[in-house]
Amino acid sequence: MAEAQNIPVGSTTAGQIAVAAESTVATRMSAPASFDVADFPVPHGREEEWRFTPLERLRGLHDGTAVATGDGVKVDIDAPEGVVVETVGRDDARIGRAGTPVDRVAAQAYSAFEKAGVLTVPKETVLTEPIRISVHGDGGTAYAHQVVELGAFAEAVVVIDHTGDAVLATNVDYVLGDGAKLTVVSVQDWDDKAVHVGQHNALIGRDATFKSFVVTFGGDLVRLHPRVAYAGPGGEAELFGLYFTDQGQHQEHRLLVDHNVPHCKSNVVYKGALQGDDAHAVWIGDVLIEAAAEGTDTYEMNRNLVLTDGARVDSVPNLEIETGEIVGAGHASATGRFDDEQLFYLMARGIPEIDARRLVVRGFFAELVQQIGVADIEERLLAKIDEELEASVA
Repeated sequence: MAEAQNIPVGSTTAGQIAVAAESTVATRMSAPASFDVADFPVPHGREEEWRFTPLERLRGLHDGTAVATGDGVKVDIDAPEGVVVETVGRDDARIGRAGTPVDRVAAQAYSAFEKAGVLTVPKETVLTEPIRISVHGDGGTAYAHQVVELGAFAEAVVVIDHTGDAVLATNVDYVLGDGAKLTVVSVQDWDDKAVHVGQHNALIGRDATFKSFVVTFGGDLVRLHPRVAYAGPGGEAELFGLYFTDQGQHQEHRLLVDHNVPHCKSNVVYKGALQGDDAHAVWIGDVLIEAAAEGTDTYEMNRNLVLTDGARVDSVPNLEIETGEIVGAGHASATGRFDDEQLFYLMARGIPEIDARRLVVRGFFAELVQQIGVADIEERLLAKIDEELEASVA
C-alpha cells in the first residue's frame, strides 16, 4: 500500500501540516459555526467542504427544498433500567450543548426538527447492557436531533442502527461528564436509495473516555461528520470507522478532533473497501491542536482497499498545530489493491483464490470489528462483510 504522502492507486491523497503562530485568523478547520441556516450560503460544489459531494444526490437537503413528510423515520429505543428516556421540545437547554452546526445541512436539520430525543445516564451509573436506538426509514424525508448525556463516572454503550429507506438529516450530541465512559456504535445499513447526512458532536469531560464506531454499508449517499471537543484535561477519544462502498454508492466521512484543552488524547482509525463502477469513498480527517492544548497526543490513519476497477477514493488527512508543546501528533493515509504476496501465500497452501481473497478482506476489517465489544453487533457486521464479498470476489 502507498503510505502517507504518496499518491495511491485510484485516489487523491493530501497531508497538510501547519505549525501556526498565534493568530486571530480562522482556519478551514475552525470555520464559523451557526444554528441559523441563513448563515450558510447554498453550496454549489466548488467549496472546500462540498467539493467531493454530488449535490444533486442530496435530494434537496442542501438547498432547503427537502420538506419533512411526517413519515420519514420511525425511532424505537430499548434502554436498560436506570436510563432516563425523554422527548423534548426545541427549547430544552441540553440541545446543542455538544456542538454547533458547521454546514448548511446540519443547520437545516437543527432548524427543522420538531422534537428531540434525550437519553440520560445518571452519574455513577454503570450499564451492563447496551442502549439500542433503532432508526428505520419508511421512504419519507425527516430532520432529527438526538442527545445522549452521561453523568460523572457513568458508563454506557449505545448502538444506533439505521435501516430502511429515507432522506434524513440529523444532529447527534454526546455529552460526557467528568470520568464518564461512552462507547457508541452507529451502523448505516440503509436500503439502496436512502440519503443520510449527519453531524455527530462529542463533548468530552475531564478524564472522560469516548469511543466511537461508525460503520457504513448501505445507502445511495451517506455523508457523516463526527466532531470531538474537550471540556477538561485528561479526556480521551478513539474514533474508529469501517465502510464498504458498492457500485454507484457515495460514502463520505469528514472528521474533526479539536484539541482545545491541555493533556488530552485522540486516536483515529478508519478502514474502507470499495468495489464496482462509480463506487466513491471520501475520508477527510482534520485534527486541530490549539495553542492552549499543551501535552496533546494524537494520531489518525485511513486505509482503503480497492477490490475492482472503477472505484475511487479521496483520502485527505490534515493536521494543524498551534503549539510546539505536545507529546505527539501524526497521520497516515494508504490506498491499494490486493496484496499479491498474501494471495500467493494462501493459495500455495491449498486455499482457492476466491476464499483467499475473502480471508484477506475479512482480516483487513476484523481488527476494528473485534474492538466493538458487543457480540451480536460484531457477528452481524462480519456476516455483512461476507455478504458484500460474495459480490466482489466471486
